Amino acid sequence: MTDNHPSLTSLNTVGLESHIERQMVSDLYKHFVQHLAIIDPCITPAIIETLWQSIIGYYSEPIRAYHNLTHLQQLFEQFEQVKDKLKQPSIVALALYYHDMIYDPSRQDNELKSALFFKQAYAKLLPSDLIARIYQLIIMTASHELSDQTDTDAAYLLDMDLSILASDWLQYEHYAQAIRREYAYVTSADYRSGRTSVLAGLLTHPRLYLTDYYQRLEQQARQNISRELAFFAAV
Repeated sequence: MTDNHPSLTSLNTVGLESHIERQMVSDLYKHFVQHLAIIDPCITPAIIETLWQSIIGYYSEPIRAYHNLTHLQQLFEQFEQVKDKLKQPSIVALALYYHDMIYDPSRQDNELKSALFFKQAYAKLLPSDLIARIYQLIIMTASHELSDQTDTDAAYLLDMDLSILASDWLQYEHYAQAIRREYAYVTSADYRSGRTSVLAGLLTHPRLYLTDYYQRLEQQARQNISRELAFFAAV
C-alpha cells in the first residue's frame, strides 16, 4: 500500500515556514503600533487596525515577489541597526511602511502613488507638517537622491532601501530572481535590456550609499551589481 501523505519532514518544514511568517507579521505589526503611538498616541486601536490591514493587503498582492512583507522585514532589520542615529526614527519608520504601498511593475509612478496614498490615509490623523515630511521621504525613494544634503534621516532611509544590493551573493541572487518574477510579463530580451540599464545606471553613481555607516557596504554592492551585469552580458 502506497503512503501518499506528506512526510513528517515536509510537514515540519511547512509548519516552520508558517510560524516564521506569522512571527514576521507579528513583529512588523508591533513596530507599526509602537511608532504610530509615538507620533500620535491619540489614534484609536480600531483605526490602527484598519491602517494595518491595508498595509498587509497591499504588501501581500500576488505580483509582489520582492516588494512584499519580507522586504519590509529586511528594512526593519536595517532600521534596528541605525535607529539611534536618526533624528525622527518613528517618522522614518512610517515612511518605510508606506514607501512601496502601491506597486505595479508596469508603471513608473509607484512612489508618487504610494506617497499620495499615505497622504490621503492620514489626512485626518496627523498634522500637515508630518504628512508633508513623510510624503517627501516616500517620494525620494524614486530617485534615491537627496533634496537636502544635510537631511541625514532621508539619507539613512535611502541607504536602507538599497541595503539588499550589498547582501551576500546567495541572498542577492534570490533578490534578483524575485525582481524577475515581478516582471514575468516582460520578454527575456526586454528584461535583460531594462535591467542592464538600471544596474549600469547605479554603477555611474559616485556613491551608492549616502551615509558613512552604509559606505562600508559600497564595495560589496558594486561587486554584486557587476556580477549580475556579467550574467546578462553572457546570455
